[in-house]
Amino acid sequence: MTKNIVLIPTYNERENIENIIRAVFSLEKPFEVLIIDDGSPDGTADIVRELMRSEFANRLFLETRTGKLGLGTAYIHGFKWAIRRDYDYVFEMDADFSHNPKDLLRLLAACANGGADMSIGSRYVKDGRCENWPLDRMMMSYGASIYVRLVTWMWIIDPTAGFVCYSRRVLQTIDLDKIRFVGYAFQIEMKFAAQSLGFHLVEVPITFTDRIEGVSKMSKNIFNEAVIGVLKMKWNSFSMSYRK
Repeated sequence: MTKNIVLIPTYNERENIENIIRAVFSLEKPFEVLIIDDGSPDGTADIVRELMRSEFANRLFLETRTGKLGLGTAYIHGFKWAIRRDYDYVFEMDADFSHNPKDLLRLLAACANGGADMSIGSRYVKDGRCENWPLDRMMMSYGASIYVRLVTWMWIIDPTAGFVCYSRRVLQTIDLDKIRFVGYAFQIEMKFAAQSLGFHLVEVPITFTDRIEGVSKMSKNIFNEAVIGVLKMKWNSFSMSYRK
């Protein structure tokens, strides 16, 4: 049986955190969960600690950091934590139910049974879609995906997607200390690194649903980071490798 861990970075997610944890643990296949909390002042980490103590010892884990250090650094922290503990598959997922926990099973199957090294929950492939997103946000996201593909020559239709399954081999091969993006463009760089190293990436259609509870962390600055950063990333790739 494979050993699977779901990484969920959090900042002020007290409205969602218990429900998302319970949803993951209710799945028919076993998943463990690591919460990486950036010092949420709303008590998110306290809720996780209580669940660890009362119900989910040895399945639920918590890493706390001081202040908002960025999505990318949270995931890198989680990747290194998972590699040290010999997990077979490592997942990225949001806390706010924009990613359906049931789709973890489909992402796992694409890797464990379908031969992929990395599976991506995609909004923009056939049968993928977005729900409850304002039109300007959808246009910004889809426009960013087109821009990224043009600049990087990646074939991934949804390069900014944040619902991902990595095989252990991918995370052991990529030099995680070379990943430079700290915002949402981190998602682009990880896919770019994996593809450039020859790994087999597949996209799995999902329905992405805008959050109901809590406050979105998305901003135009996040997309501005990607515009210039993606150009630099592609340029730097001609002279450096992401391999360890």
